Amino acid sequence: MGTKIIGLTGGIGSGKSTMANYFESLGVPVYIADEEAKKILYLPEAVNEVRKVFGEEVFTEQIPDRAKLAKVVFNDPDKLKQLNEIIHPKVRDHFTNWVKLHKSQNFVIKEAAILFESGSYKNCNKVILVTAPKDLRIKRVMERDKVTKEQVLERMSNQWDEKKKEELSDYIIYNTDLEAAKNKAKEIFLELNKM
Repeated sequence: MGTKIIGLTGGIGSGKSTMANYFESLGVPVYIADEEAKKILYLPEAVNEVRKVFGEEVFTEQIPDRAKLAKVVFNDPDKLKQLNEIIHPKVRDHFTNWVKLHKSQNFVIKEAAILFESGSYKNCNKVILVTAPKDLRIKRVMERDKVTKEQVLERMSNQWDEKKKEELSDYIIYNTDLEAAKNKAKEIFLELNKM
């Protein structure tokens, strides 16, 4: 039957990382796509492509500077698309190899902020969306990242609308109360184990 791939996503500040950690505590292997993407950015082949597309101004001491890169791509959808075209195929290949390492598992979780936006939700057997009211998400990110409301809204503008994500999700965890969210995650975990 093969290992099932369960997508786990949520907008910025929804608490998807907290839920990913909770699933991991239940013994589910979790692949954090954003963390892997950060590592891939520093691989020689990615460095060369980034230099070709974005030039030296996004580098600091011959190394891609994520802060400089973020400034460029968050304000320019075309540049963001170009960066994603460099990184995403490499993350996809890395993930494919990672799944092979966990082929004895009934299912694994792929946690990705832009699971829908990147189209990779199409390769998942099921999708779990972690969501919370926009005001609460803004407050969480402002506190966590020490940024302004405007900066949070700017990041949110690069992500799909919550309603659109809800329509495409198999499971939804409303993360306004941590205990209730964990209970829902446990329920989903038990259901997925029956697949």
